[in-house]
Amino acid sequence: MSQLDRSLIATLPLFRSAHPAELDRVLAGARPLRVTKGTAIFEQEAEAHSFFLLLDGHIRVVKTTPAGDQVIVRYISAGEMIGIAHALGRDTYPASAIAAVDCVALAWPSSLWPSFVAQIPGFAATTYQTVGSRLEDVQARLVEMATEQVEQRVARALHRLAEQSGRQTEAGRRIDFPISRQDIAEMTGTTLHTVSRLLAAREARGIIAGGRQQITVVEPARLLVLAEGRAPRG
Repeated sequence: MSQLDRSLIATLPLFRSAHPAELDRVLAGARPLRVTKGTAIFEQEAEAHSFFLLLDGHIRVVKTTPAGDQVIVRYISAGEMIGIAHALGRDTYPASAIAAVDCVALAWPSSLWPSFVAQIPGFAATTYQTVGSRLEDVQARLVEMATEQVEQRVARALHRLAEQSGRQTEAGRRIDFPISRQDIAEMTGTTLHTVSRLLAAREARGIIAGGRQQITVVEPARLLVLAEGRAPRG
């Protein structure tokens, strides 16, 4: 297999401080992957044999509870690492990673993780910042689940997705991957019926616009007001 072009990773925060020779060493150990929509890159509790860098697409991180319910923990966008179980001191994956769209990624065997941490400038610091940010996000979600009304949680989830993974269009900020009402229900700990009712109400008021597995936030400021509980529900 020919050497991968270092421009694939050179501008990413993980590798921005690395020298060209170090980038070449990183890429020499990488295996390119194309993952079709709906395919799992890895499964919850499977052996953490590899870690990954998402180059293109969006990944849905799903956690299955002991009761068998599925919870969407977060979405991963291009440029982010996934499967970094070793950064958490684990040898199994804590959740499943499923392609929300067709994706392109790089995979490295987990045996290379210690050398990346030791030899690539900035890799360890950036990785652990990512871990810290994701843990903070999980904690915030737990607080939301415990303290906020479902109307707020749904509004906040849509606002967060539009901010993190949105693409500006003439109509507004469109969430840049297919997302179903069931996905939103799993993100916010509610039912499909409730999400459908709330989204229909938001569409009727012109705050969002919907389509087939597409959501555009037309009025982000009004959506944020709802998320913060500063407006009547409905």
